[in-house]
Amino acid sequence: MGKEIKAEENYNITKKKVRYTPRKKTPLKTYKELGFMSGLEVHQQLNTKEKLFCRCPAGLYSDFEDYDAEIIRHMRPTLSEMGTYDGTALMEFRTKKNITYRIKNETTCTYDVDDTPPFPINREAVDYAVQIALQLKLNIVGELHITRKQYLDGSIPTGFQRTAIIGIEGEIPLKKKKIKIIQLSIEEDSCREVSDIGHERIYQTDRLGVPLIETVTYPEMKTPDEVLEAAQYIRFLNRSSGKVRVGIGAGREDVNVSITGGTRVEIKGVSHNKWIPELTHNEAFRQKALLIIKDELNKRVPDTKKWEPTFKNVDFDVSDIGYEPIKNAMNDGWKLVACNLPEFKGILSHFLQPGKTFADEIEGRLKVIACLEKPNYVHSEDMNPVFNELLLNQRSKLLNCKKNDAQIVFWALQEDVQTACETIEERCRMAFEGVPNETRKALKDGTTIFERVLPGADRMYPDTDSAPIPIEDEYIEKQRKELPVDLDKRLEQMKEWQVPEDCYHYILRNNLVLEIERINRDFKINPKYLATTFAHNLKYIEGQLVPDVPFPYTKVYDMFKFINEKNLFFDIVKSILPIIYLHSQMEFESVLNSLEFENYKKEAILKNVSSLQSMFPKISKSKNPKAAEKWIMGNLRPIALGNIPLQELNKFVRKSLAEEGAK
Repeated sequence: MGKEIKAEENYNITKKKVRYTPRKKTPLKTYKELGFMSGLEVHQQLNTKEKLFCRCPAGLYSDFEDYDAEIIRHMRPTLSEMGTYDGTALMEFRTKKNITYRIKNETTCTYDVDDTPPFPINREAVDYAVQIALQLKLNIVGELHITRKQYLDGSIPTGFQRTAIIGIEGEIPLKKKKIKIIQLSIEEDSCREVSDIGHERIYQTDRLGVPLIETVTYPEMKTPDEVLEAAQYIRFLNRSSGKVRVGIGAGREDVNVSITGGTRVEIKGVSHNKWIPELTHNEAFRQKALLIIKDELNKRVPDTKKWEPTFKNVDFDVSDIGYEPIKNAMNDGWKLVACNLPEFKGILSHFLQPGKTFADEIEGRLKVIACLEKPNYVHSEDMNPVFNELLLNQRSKLLNCKKNDAQIVFWALQEDVQTACETIEERCRMAFEGVPNETRKALKDGTTIFERVLPGADRMYPDTDSAPIPIEDEYIEKQRKELPVDLDKRLEQMKEWQVPEDCYHYILRNNLVLEIERINRDFKINPKYLATTFAHNLKYIEGQLVPDVPFPYTKVYDMFKFINEKNLFFDIVKSILPIIYLHSQMEFESVLNSLEFENYKKEAILKNVSSLQSMFPKISKSKNPKAAEKWIMGNLRPIALGNIPLQELNKFVRKSLAEEGAK
């Protein structure tokens, strides 16, 4: 059973301050009772030399300011094969965005900007995708059909993404259950967003067209922890193939969440798996809060068809310009519009996510659809009121407001006013229905914001530029021979090695099992020690230092080879690691020189113990043997490191002190 959903929280709003009070404890609501369901769409770039449908190099990225040309596009929706428009495409069309693409000649060609048809699909990418699909126990399709998936946000200049299903109906094991996989597809990656302000959106095209795979699960995860476990497993499996890219942006997840009475909401662009539990928990809470709002509104307004907001242009007031965004709007010649929402009192301030209320739902849509930059409006339930009470009363009378109504005042260019009014009305009408289907953007604080309407099946249609590609049985068997060891066996292997579980994530994420095996095989070093060297010592170093160049994990093999050849002891590893991490090109002899290392015989080191022991009473009044032990070890450590196991030296020091004390 998952974590408990905490009692809903409430904010009581007064004129001067916000007072937080917890609501009375409600009956226990577990994720099971909420009807929590979640599925994953895991995207992972493939480590190919070239892009998917052209011959541009893959994996080369440039700075946002480093480009050779700019192209401006305006997107418009097209009819699907069934003669209908996709809702997402229509929403993006309403935004009237100017899309600018920054192009670097080294990484972009005429295919990327939709001036030439696609090249034949990259077969190296297909090979890699088939191998990973086989690891997921998927049934490989008999024929590869390339389709087009509409994207009107401008992230792909063509307005669609080319994609093809590789395999269907597989499964992955979790600790307590198995999760079924719907499909694995291969597709081209989209552009990197540089900025999105007002009606101007800018993209970088270097990532565009890089091959990636998308693994889609059924919505069978029943708790946030299960979602995380499934995401980690798929991520580890992808990396264990050795065929995928790693690093920032190479892998990301979309997480679908719903509860009973709610609907599927897609949380887009989860770049870190550790965000997943909080994001999914908060989304379940948000949907529950929206269902509470739905019930309350339907009690207040029995005939929702008759519900109608009121919008009126208003003049700027002296009180308005005390608020900087409104003052700027007035100076820029924008319009100020007041809106009355009948029966919405208490709804705008209803808590949905940590730090976010229903008012934020409207604000987010105004940003995306009407292109009004935040802050873009104020309302009668603001926690920090902008308007004084007198002005609020004046505008309430203008709007013919009633006691149970709520008010909004927004500012916009004249050409955006109509879209903003439609957006506000549209989102408020959705509140009577409950939870709208939508895609939301993940934020690192565990909350989400509106990104776009959830796409439907209408946006998929065949790619007339690409012929079907047969997938023969002989080809599948050839790819099967290229498969690495199953992830399940890797996990079993680490259990046999008695590797601590807190090491699993780092080792699998970086595909280090093979490296541990290699070092163990060649130098007979305990694999548990090797695993902790990577996942404890090296991981800590990575969090503290910034290297000259990306650190190659094979350097650890070279380090142990050098230590073995020099007959050094492993205590010196902790001193060597930070240096080679920072300067991986440095020769190991130079590393030893920087540590001022000198060879000493064990006997010579141990001879120093008695003299240091006799010296300690002269420099310290402490009679505590531990103090003497610590002091002696501190003095001998520089010459002992690498020449004698420190544990053996410490044991000798303790014995010597004990013998002295017994006299």
